Amino acid sequence: MISQLFLLSPRGDSIIHRDYRGELDRSTCEVFFKNVKFYRGKQQEAPPIFNIDGVNYMWMKKNGIFFVMTSINNTSPSLAMEFLLRVTKVFKDYCGVFSEESIRSNFILLYELLDEIMDNGFIQGTSSDTLKAFIFNEPVVVEKKKMKFQLPKFNPKTTSSDATNKPISFKDSKQGGKDEIFVDIFERITITFHSNGNILNSALDGTIQMKSYLSGNPDLKLALNEELTIGNTSNRSATHYGGVVEIDDCNFHECVRLDDFDSSRIISFNPPDGEFVVMNYRITSDFKIPFRIFPFFELVSPYKVEMIIKIRADVPENNAGTNILLQFPVPKTTSSVSSTMGIGVQGQSCEYDSKKQLVSWKIKKMPGGTEHTLRSRIVLTKASTSSVRKEIGPVSLNFEVPLYNPSNLQVRYLRIMSNSSGQTSNPYRWVRYVTKSQSYVCRM
Repeated sequence: MISQLFLLSPRGDSIIHRDYRGELDRSTCEVFFKNVKFYRGKQQEAPPIFNIDGVNYMWMKKNGIFFVMTSINNTSPSLAMEFLLRVTKVFKDYCGVFSEESIRSNFILLYELLDEIMDNGFIQGTSSDTLKAFIFNEPVVVEKKKMKFQLPKFNPKTTSSDATNKPISFKDSKQGGKDEIFVDIFERITITFHSNGNILNSALDGTIQMKSYLSGNPDLKLALNEELTIGNTSNRSATHYGGVVEIDDCNFHECVRLDDFDSSRIISFNPPDGEFVVMNYRITSDFKIPFRIFPFFELVSPYKVEMIIKIRADVPENNAGTNILLQFPVPKTTSSVSSTMGIGVQGQSCEYDSKKQLVSWKIKKMPGGTEHTLRSRIVLTKASTSSVRKEIGPVSLNFEVPLYNPSNLQVRYLRIMSNSSGQTSNPYRWVRYVTKSQSYVCRM
């Protein structure tokens, strides 16, 4: 049973506070914010679940907002975290943009949602589609802050990523605009390299995510690669659209019908309101690695160490990695770090955080087929020993590659079937491919 659910701003202000059982007072907000920043009297962040004076605090942070649940009972931790995650998704579906401003502007709507989601501390339902029948307040639309300078739109076949920031309650209203549907194929890579560049283990977790703004809730048919292999159950005798794609396992949303999936790899479903995951899949076999990391260690003198890190983009030349961040820790006895990134490089920066003893190398954009090198000279306060190499690393990499997916999973087509009145609409269909790093590590 849940006693309270409240939302706090980054400053600790209470934005939303709902007490379901009357077992605790409002001082729990202050207790939580004090301990989440200085857990156990130290300047460290609290774990996702902790107990103080017999009260269980369960929390997560989304866009700077603290979502917190309290309970005096032995609540399942996995249930609590999953519930908080679903509440954040419901709020985003109904507000469009998830920010402190949108929450304050729509607090009446959000209180109405919380009353329907939970009753007397017991969870009733977190489906945006189901909740829509019981919600009567319209959202106040809050637009994202935009830059003063805006690039002109030259290509009518593309749309801004902000197009998905519309509330779902506008879907069937006259203010809702054109019919459109968004399909995102996200792939997150987990990989570990040896210091010589060889791959020790790798995995790819993929998600087909959808957000529908179609009127009338028509049936949809989503076709994937014809030669999609799940385990060893598919026939691989011919070459079809998109090439061979081998995945280890997959699961689908409850609304999906798989009548034609085994024969022609077609998924049929009636999309619910809001953002939802159509399909999850996982690949552990060989796939194209987007970036390679090559670290080199050299002991220049007993008090100086040199680290050379080369990163190579193995994505196609028409693609590029963005928001690249490479980090590695240095020994505790480090007094200073000076780094060079080559002559005439642009869009790169490197800094050393002495408190965290961490070197961070940022690259704004890295096209496929290019290489960049970082040379860091580390000065030590004590003479180095045989263990100094063990204190450096591992090297971690974060990145995002738009319009690219290593698995080669492709959407052949997305068909909107006729609705109950027999009319077939021709809405806008937007498909996006994005590859991200989940755990991209190179050992030293």
